[in-house]
Amino acid sequence: MDVVLALSAVLFGIGVFGFLARRNILLMLVSVEIMLNAVNLSLVGFSQHHGDSRGQVLALFVIAVAAAEAGVGLGLIIALNRNKPGAHVADLIQLKG
Repeated sequence: MDVVLALSAVLFGIGVFGFLARRNILLMLVSVEIMLNAVNLSLVGFSQHHGDSRGQVLALFVIAVAAAEAGVGLGLIIALNRNKPGAHVADLIQLKG
């Protein structure tokens, strides 16, 4: 159990660092996915430790939210690339209005 939580904490830390350190939208989305997978890992670890399946069901909902987030994020990247090549956060101001 401790190994699962330690791995989950390390993955979450990598995701937070990647999100805060990068200015590329695609890499920021990958970092968010890493954070969501770290949460899924801890949910499944707690579920296995306590012997019930509620954590695994909640992990499936988190996976569904991650899929929706990836779809919206990729849509933003495609809309941004139509106006200007590159996927930087500073370029999102062009999508206003």
